Amino acid sequence: MENQKKPMQWLKLSLRCPVAMVEAVEDLLAARSGSGVEQSPEQDGFCMLAGFFALEDAASAENVLAENRSALTELFALYGKPLPEIRQQVLADEDWATSWQQYFKPFAVVPGLVIKPSWESYTPQPGEKVVEMDPGMAFGTGQHASTRGALLLMQRAFRDLPPALASRALDVGTGTGILAMAAALWGAREVLALDNDPEAVRVAGENVGHNRLADRIQVSLTPLAEVQGSFGLVTANIVHDVLVALRPDLTRLVAPSGFLALAGVLAGAQENNLIRLYAESGLKLVEARYEDEWVALLLEKTANS
Repeated sequence: MENQKKPMQWLKLSLRCPVAMVEAVEDLLAARSGSGVEQSPEQDGFCMLAGFFALEDAASAENVLAENRSALTELFALYGKPLPEIRQQVLADEDWATSWQQYFKPFAVVPGLVIKPSWESYTPQPGEKVVEMDPGMAFGTGQHASTRGALLLMQRAFRDLPPALASRALDVGTGTGILAMAAALWGAREVLALDNDPEAVRVAGENVGHNRLADRIQVSLTPLAEVQGSFGLVTANIVHDVLVALRPDLTRLVAPSGFLALAGVLAGAQENNLIRLYAESGLKLVEARYEDEWVALLLEKTANS
């Protein structure tokens, strides 16, 4: 048949990634590709990660590689590391894009909050909240330790905050919007979700709309420095150096007696540095949640700060 559609091809980009950077690199590849990310088991502190990019034609592979190399170089520089070798392979479409769906099932990311892919049905138990979100859409589906740590601390914050403070929340570096959506499901009536990546903002907006939370969550590219007002809960699941740089604005935006949840932090030196710096700004440590090499920190702003 002369008009038979030519099978789609995919460009597989693979690189050896330090474990401390797996979530960030995985999220970047997922956001840029719009498809699943393959991860090998950890070995000697590293994992192999692979992203899959649909190709319009064979000539587009070079452009896709160049654009991703540039984005990954910037990301690795944030961690003070050089970009490792990127391996490339062109694959024919053999339904790989759907075959992995069988391995992604609804799961409780933290007690009371279930993440469900669109192709699975799930009946929530009494008191459970459900977020529908597919893997590979953008930054994280809640499977990483730093996301779980942030969510657990957010649960505590909403238990402790009076209703007036719990009504407004800010999520900085929102990615898929998972923390922002959790805040809305747990009681915040007004949530601002920020990211400096237009693709993340687009995908988070789609997730928010798909979960019927657009009346409570605004997703925006607005720079943090331009945000005004105060929030009972501010969350930031980013990386240590960015959390240091954002300290003045994050501190400014937390309401007196409100909470700041920080994640994406390595336990030890990074943890201690952030606790010290934020204490100088009037935020005291309330709780630290540890998992693997990661820690999430819940800080409270003293009433007179």
